[in-house]
Amino acid sequence: MQIKETPDMWVLRLARRLCLRDVKHASAECGGLITRQIERFELAVAGPWVLVAHHLPRDGKTPFDWEICRPVEKPPAYDGDIALVHLEPIIVAATVYHGPMRSLFTQGYAPLVAAIERSRHDFSGESREVYHDWHGPGAPYHKIEIQFGLSR
Repeated sequence: MQIKETPDMWVLRLARRLCLRDVKHASAECGGLITRQIERFELAVAGPWVLVAHHLPRDGKTPFDWEICRPVEKPPAYDGDIALVHLEPIIVAATVYHGPMRSLFTQGYAPLVAAIERSRHDFSGESREVYHDWHGPGAPYHKIEIQFGLSR
């Protein structure tokens, strides 16, 4: 577990209220919409995809607030259909997961949650996934940074 500050960034963001089982479909749909908006307005991509969850549940049936974000360089002007928002830096406990999506929660999330629970830190309710190396939904290998916001 690493304690660090996230970068300050401008992102195109789409938000949904959904359950964990719906993230795969929403990511594909919303990611395509964001990509088309970036192309249409000729925006410069400034980092990997970031998925943000607010009060991520421990089961697949409880709805939560979810956002898919693509960092971009802040344009001088923008009037697109997708929100351009500023993500402030936050302090997080983070780890980098290497492997297939099917093990993301058991081998990525679970050890990080356990380490935070053993520490002096408290969860803020915000968590993020940063997709540093994504090879598609069925691929055997990805590099995903898991971040849990800390309130202290």
